[in-house]
Amino acid sequence: MNNPGTRSGVRPPNWRTPLIVIAAGCLIALVGFGARSAYGLLLEPMTSARGWGRETFAFALAIQNLVWGFGVPFASMLADRYGPSRVLAAGAIVYGIGTAGMATTTTGVGLTLFGGILTGLGIALTSFSIALAAMAKVVEPGRQSLVLGIGTSAGSLGQVIFSPLSQLVIAEYGWDSALFFLAASVLFIVPLAFVLPGNADTESHTAIEQGLGEAIIEAVRHRGYVLLTLGFFVCGFHVAFITVHFPAYVKDLGLAAEVGAYAIAIIGLFNIVGSFLSGVAGQRWPKKNGLVVIYSLRALAIAGLLIADKTPSTIYLFAATMGILWLSTVPLTSGIVAQVFGLRFMATLFGIVFLSHQLGSFLGVWLGGYLYDRTGTYDVVWWTGVALSVAAALIHVPINERPLRRLYATADRAPMGPPG
Repeated sequence: MNNPGTRSGVRPPNWRTPLIVIAAGCLIALVGFGARSAYGLLLEPMTSARGWGRETFAFALAIQNLVWGFGVPFASMLADRYGPSRVLAAGAIVYGIGTAGMATTTTGVGLTLFGGILTGLGIALTSFSIALAAMAKVVEPGRQSLVLGIGTSAGSLGQVIFSPLSQLVIAEYGWDSALFFLAASVLFIVPLAFVLPGNADTESHTAIEQGLGEAIIEAVRHRGYVLLTLGFFVCGFHVAFITVHFPAYVKDLGLAAEVGAYAIAIIGLFNIVGSFLSGVAGQRWPKKNGLVVIYSLRALAIAGLLIADKTPSTIYLFAATMGILWLSTVPLTSGIVAQVFGLRFMATLFGIVFLSHQLGSFLGVWLGGYLYDRTGTYDVVWWTGVALSVAAALIHVPINERPLRRLYATADRAPMGPPG
């Protein structure tokens, strides 16, 4: 493994080894992802207590996903230029303030301000894409896909821990106490952030010097990057809709609230396996093929849920299946970005792809609440998810994931064929 340098070229302290950096990055992903995965548990008790329709809650979280999505590219640019530590620490503070504010507000406007705008901004600034980029920079290229899978799995472990724990706090102390618990939890990101190194000149010996603007222009002109961005929209639609609305969907079926909470935890548990296997597979086979398989299987899983009898066993089986497919897209998607364009501006370029993910998240969360309030069912949104899965599988087929020629120091090492 390679120890990174700082932006000035001075090597970091010896204690900041790759293993320590990876551990810190995993803990950041665990806390950040785990806390936000619990918000769906609050939909039913919070709207009942405040007398709101589900669209009020769904709109606030849809705005959260939108702010999160638009914020990630800018947060990533700051992290690529100044290093991730300050960005992550500031984000954790904003994240905590926004989450605590959700517990105190009594209006839909306040919920949108705290739970939507502030929390969304905090999540953007603590995005696991920033931590993943830092982790990828401290290992050899051959291990990057695996490390990205490990980091994504850590985020899933946060979902396993925070979902049942938050449900326990809700049951014992109330939904507002659960929000204060989540707000306090995300502040642990602050000290962890300063374990991560500054940006390394990881490719100075192999890559042509390139500015941030040039990197973005190069990426948006690359057909594979555009297709990858479009496909990630679908991932966001599925993940956000299920995270926010699935616990309420389960309760609407007449099942206990605990079934929904356990289902979210099961998704996180099996996502640990799925993300790790995805990272391993990305080292051995074309990453785009893995994405085609994942989106195809999502279509089958969702259709199966809608057709099957709705029992706790069915819910848990669906959760386990979706868990395998949940964020297994992330190591492959971010891995293609790193492989094609290099690591120097990986956080920024993946952040732009992630914006598409969050546009899908906005649509999934808001549409779920909007259509439920008007039809009393989530069926239209579920079937829309099936159709989008099929489209995403087809979109990834023509992607070319060969590295660009500029990543090679000499012409004889450059890959043959077009870069896009």
